[in-house]
Amino acid sequence: METILSTKNDRVKQWKKLQTKKGREKSGTYLIEGYHLLDEALKNQATLLAVIISEENQSNKLLLNEDIPQFMISTEIAKQLSETETSQGIFAVIKMVSLTKENLDLTKPYLFLDNVQDPGNVGTMIRTADAAGFGGIVLGKGSVDLYNSKVLRSMQGSHFHLPIFQEDLTDWFALFKEHQIPVYGTELNEAAASYQTISPMDRFALVMGNEGNGMSESLLKATTKNLYIPIAGQAESLNVAVAAGILMFSLKR
Repeated sequence: METILSTKNDRVKQWKKLQTKKGREKSGTYLIEGYHLLDEALKNQATLLAVIISEENQSNKLLLNEDIPQFMISTEIAKQLSETETSQGIFAVIKMVSLTKENLDLTKPYLFLDNVQDPGNVGTMIRTADAAGFGGIVLGKGSVDLYNSKVLRSMQGSHFHLPIFQEDLTDWFALFKEHQIPVYGTELNEAAASYQTISPMDRFALVMGNEGNGMSESLLKATTKNLYIPIAGQAESLNVAVAAGILMFSLKR
């Protein structure tokens, strides 16, 4: 195991670049933090390029494949790599997965996110879709990056369990229409229907829009039907992640 103590070390500089979307896209890798995410990565055969352990954790022996490079780093480096208040002092560099639309499993529902920008909301919705048994997720234009550190923490490893695309939703609308799969938007308007009027089904797409502005006008017009959740109390609206959870579990058979 190589020991790195200087914050100016070239490897450290490369790892710190993974805290930015530009750095992640350029290298095709991303950084995870914490024992739980590392465990999920190992369970799901993610491609680990490096495991990085703080000197404070040197007594914790990790049983890893000897082909995975391991590095011991100083507490100061761990602080610079961490984006949490109380770091566990363990990180891993993971190779991004390249996905295509070939061999898609369209027997299950999908979650589409249109310009959803809050990392906690996005991570929570992905985790909920995973729990509800969805087949995949598409992060449309304007949505926060999948590998943002807050998204990764909120997902709790769910991105290892199902395919997540970052693509134009217009193409996905066309694909689902081609396969005669309904696409449900979420917007309270004159033509919208209560989600309670829709019978649970196996195949559909659910679109959740921006936290403040909702779905884009062009996508709204292309949906099969737009749904809303009746509110009995005095709250003006629901958090987008809460609304998505209600709809995902209610609509899926």
